[in-house]
Amino acid sequence: MFPDELVMTARLLLAEAEERRLRFTTAESCTGGLVAALFTEIAGSSAVFERGFVTYSNRAKEEMLGVPGDLIADCGAVSEAVARAMAEGALRESHAHIAVAITGVAGPGGGSAMKPVGLVHLAAARENRALLHVACRFGDIGRGPIRMAAVETALDLFGQMMR
Repeated sequence: MFPDELVMTARLLLAEAEERRLRFTTAESCTGGLVAALFTEIAGSSAVFERGFVTYSNRAKEEMLGVPGDLIADCGAVSEAVARAMAEGALRESHAHIAVAITGVAGPGGGSAMKPVGLVHLAAARENRALLHVACRFGDIGRGPIRMAAVETALDLFGQMMR
């Protein structure tokens, strides 16, 4: 289902996290649970992967992660502020140590001049650490490639948060 390279990276992250006794959670919008699916593709991942939140709608972001509705209204669902709030909410609403959140415009429609197709915001939170944020402009390369590029970036953020 996933490219071998992504599965190997996920396998290495899970092994390192298990060794360090860290648990992961995800809060995914435009990827629709692909990061969670990648981790759970690997046998034994339940030792590390605690849960995944698929918060595709704004209402789900509010109800499941506690993202303030006025923040979404003011900044838009695809924004640094909302990605950060999603990561913080996923950490708060789980028993995980590290959370990565993803929100973006995967296309083919839905983009604008300010938020074009291919814009993805990711944020990572860890207990007692500063939040990380990455804004990626993958371009209008197609829905599948944008989502897979976001998954790859999410794995990178999990790795950074373990260091």
